[in-house]
Amino acid sequence: MANEEARRLKQMLESNFSGFGIDVVVQPAENREKRLLVADMDSTMIGQECIDELADYAGVKEQVAHITERAMQGELDFAGALRERVLLLQGLEESVIGHCLAERIRPNPGAAKLVRTMRARGAETILVSGGFTSFVEPIAEKIGFDRFEANLLGTSDGKLTGRTEGSIVDSRRKHDVLIEARDRLGLSVEDTIAIGDGANDIAMVAAAGLGIAYRAKPALAAVADARLEHNDLSALLWAQGIPRTEWVEA
Repeated sequence: MANEEARRLKQMLESNFSGFGIDVVVQPAENREKRLLVADMDSTMIGQECIDELADYAGVKEQVAHITERAMQGELDFAGALRERVLLLQGLEESVIGHCLAERIRPNPGAAKLVRTMRARGAETILVSGGFTSFVEPIAEKIGFDRFEANLLGTSDGKLTGRTEGSIVDSRRKHDVLIEARDRLGLSVEDTIAIGDGANDIAMVAAAGLGIAYRAKPALAAVADARLEHNDLSALLWAQGIPRTEWVEA
């Protein structure tokens, strides 16, 4: 199906089903089931922005959340916005991260079902996040991802230094993770699916065979192949033609 034809069909279907709580995914029948999933974490695989929740423990949530929102809308450079937010956490006890995880961070409905089903059918699954390994590693394990990539928070004497360590996982790195995994596995573009919610996911989502915008900011929704606005993440198993009887229950 030509891209222009698919675009017109998608627009027609979305218009016809508007108001019925139906998400529309238009794609060729060939390569419908994907062999590689690359997913953002915050506000995609989980329902929260971890840095905003962590900032609440430091008493600066409103300030940090404002910067986060602007970065996700594409109004700010991601790396600069990350440095600015992390600096506001300077001096926070490292142990607060564990409390934040336990008390506030929850996977979105269908996340584990999507990931575990795809893995069981031989797909590789990667969680790639502009957040922090302290959150991303346990979430990746809980949901069932093969591996993850994220930023590292600096710590000293049990407290956050207000800096990150090493290179930043930004929009370009997310894109590169998808391309590197695709090439390593010998897959075609059509064999890949990527999902995110913000402007820093645009390059990754645009590079995938099926790019999904989940409850997304307008900048990402405008370039994605499909939007998931109503259903949970398990809808992406239906989109791949995987029978309900073969889903792995989380």
